[in-house]
Amino acid sequence: MRILMLGNSFISTNNMPQMLANLTGAKVVHHTRGGARLSEQLNPSTRLGSQTQAALRNGQWDYVVLQEMSHGPITAPKSFFSSVEGLCRQIRANGAAPILFATWAYQRGGAKLTGKGWDYDEMAQKLSEAYHRAAQENNALIADVGRRFYELSDTQNLYATDGVHPSELGSHIAAETIAAVIQQHERLTIKSQPQNE
Repeated sequence: MRILMLGNSFISTNNMPQMLANLTGAKVVHHTRGGARLSEQLNPSTRLGSQTQAALRNGQWDYVVLQEMSHGPITAPKSFFSSVEGLCRQIRANGAAPILFATWAYQRGGAKLTGKGWDYDEMAQKLSEAYHRAAQENNALIADVGRRFYELSDTQNLYATDGVHPSELGSHIAAETIAAVIQQHERLTIKSQPQNE
């Protein structure tokens, strides 16, 4: 199995691709840059975009994971929805299944959240709604990591000291959530194949 992850430092922090590889037994490749948006992955005139476009054109993938810049789905929804649509089309043309990696709200009470003037519950809800809508519109799988963070953040230390990036445990929970979606999809795919009598 081969997995391509497209996103930014939310993926590369703590070497999450390696965690996902360990959980799935897959070869995991990631195209990431700190602060990158999905629109950049579509743009062949950027370094990241040209790398991604070549990988989708010439590489063989089973799954491609899409992760938007942390607040992008809320602050630039038009760009987010059109980028997901464009990338999902390319991913399907490649023969792979797209997975949206729904990210988390900034840490409750953290400086970054306060600085933006946002409410934790509101940010979590808006991110979840945007990712679920994009998954539904593009018939994509969704790994709702943001929901897992929301459920666990009161009892687990999921954030790095900046209140934005994941701690090592946070990265592991994200990798486990993505792996579970892949494993479930694999089981359903096998089940739906016609049995030879």
